[in-house]
Amino acid sequence: MKASKRVWVTGAGGLIGNYVVQTAPTGYSPIGLTRQDLDLLDQSVVENRFRAENPDAIIHCAAISSNPFCQEHPQLAQRTNVETTQILSSFAESIPFVFISSDLVFDGKKGAYVESDSPNPLSKYGETKAEAEMHVMKNSRHTIIRTSLNGGKSPTRNRGFNEHLQQTIRAGKKMTLFTDEYRSPISAKETARALWEILNQNLTGILHLAGAERLSRFNIGRLLADHWQEGRDQILAGSLNDYKGPPRAADTSLCCEKLQTNLSFPLPRFSQWLQGNPTAPF
Repeated sequence: MKASKRVWVTGAGGLIGNYVVQTAPTGYSPIGLTRQDLDLLDQSVVENRFRAENPDAIIHCAAISSNPFCQEHPQLAQRTNVETTQILSSFAESIPFVFISSDLVFDGKKGAYVESDSPNPLSKYGETKAEAEMHVMKNSRHTIIRTSLNGGKSPTRNRGFNEHLQQTIRAGKKMTLFTDEYRSPISAKETARALWEILNQNLTGILHLAGAERLSRFNIGRLLADHWQEGRDQILAGSLNDYKGPPRAADTSLCCEKLQTNLSFPLPRFSQWLQGNPTAPF
């Protein structure tokens, strides 16, 4: 019997990483790595474990993904999002390495971004992802996956955009969401499914992986409230024109046609996905 391929999955305690571990197809043995399992900031510890376990591939999901936290802690964001990616990709020089990046590497001035569009991030988080991409691109065997808002049920119940919104609603609070800020939301379960197909086909280079529907933050919130059958009146419409704070990208929707031609299933429209999964833990 052929041995299963051992795949390191960093960030297994987060949203996407947890789904990747839970949905591994036949032929793969995921090794989920949380912060408690492995300190990615300790290069010698990471190297020793890598040499001992000798994984066949790495799916690197670990990151500090909170925009406000990255803005407030730029040095930690730099180490976690850039330096760990550089270290892991160097260890994985001769094996597949799949790096999870973000639509926020773009400035949001045009939307429907394709893989060849030039990054121009507005936030520290976006900056760290764009810089990490540059390190990953040095190896033609490696893969960069830019994704958008991912939702689902995370182990800590606070990683998905849906989880943050639901916590706010159930706390009896109101939330203002912008009608003129657009993303391409997707279920993390669908993202994980696509990631395994990408790895199985050994697709390399830059690929966009997101939902097939451009939605405003406000519309996303209303769709979720309808899905939960609660909190619709607590979601208020706002505009970026009235926003006072760090720069926000207006439209980072992604075009995923390049990846779609290689997938066995259609990347879903978020509204239709919610309708088709009425009991989803969302």
